[in-house]
Amino acid sequence: MCGRYVLTQTDAKSLLAQLGVRLEAPGHALPSSRYNLPPGGPILAVRTCTTTPDSPAPARELAWLHWGLTPTWAGADARPLTNARAETLGEKPSFRRAFQSRRCLVPASGFYEWQLTGRLRQPWLFRLRDEQPFAFAALWETYRTPEGQPLEACVLITTAANALMQPVHHRMPAILADASAWTAWLDPRITSTDSLAPLLRPLPAEALSATPVSARVNQVRHDDPACLEPATPGCDGDPAADGTAQLSLGF
Repeated sequence: MCGRYVLTQTDAKSLLAQLGVRLEAPGHALPSSRYNLPPGGPILAVRTCTTTPDSPAPARELAWLHWGLTPTWAGADARPLTNARAETLGEKPSFRRAFQSRRCLVPASGFYEWQLTGRLRQPWLFRLRDEQPFAFAALWETYRTPEGQPLEACVLITTAANALMQPVHHRMPAILADASAWTAWLDPRITSTDSLAPLLRPLPAEALSATPVSARVNQVRHDDPACLEPATPGCDGDPAADGTAQLSLGF
């Protein structure tokens, strides 16, 4: 799954430049660095613009999307969905149409996952091994809030865990880390599950790094660079001094 992530301003600027999104365009404000982004609020995304007769070639635009999507058929008290399983996107009514035509990318610097060992809940920070920014594969929809207001919202897609993630959690976000994957995911002409599914395979374990970080990140009110600091052995909520919080790597 994916419940918190990191996006620094430097990485946002770098990735948006690679995606060809012009920050000087109206409404394209560069976001501040975020070190502990939770669901339930607006997050930065990149999607394909609607084409017009004057601009037939698909272009990319920034969008601020609410992280947490409530399907149109769900009741007013339904809990918003923040993740969607890659394996069932083409089947579930909740996501089938969005999978075909409303795909987007969510820029990121890294993400957190928690390892449960007895009563210990140890946060781990996962990043690309070269520490370059990447994008989560995501879907977006427009629906109306209980108050009748239109809201554009998104879910992040998850896939099976790779060998690095498995000791921590059985799921991980679907990560798109290169230009060819970004282009294919945003291409509105690609609509078949057979063409899209290969993009959602787990990122190879050797492409990621994993670092145990301070329990400070457990509280969403903490949103600063200290969230990225490695855990201090022996502190409450951090790996024990004997080094028990280690990941068993398969490579």
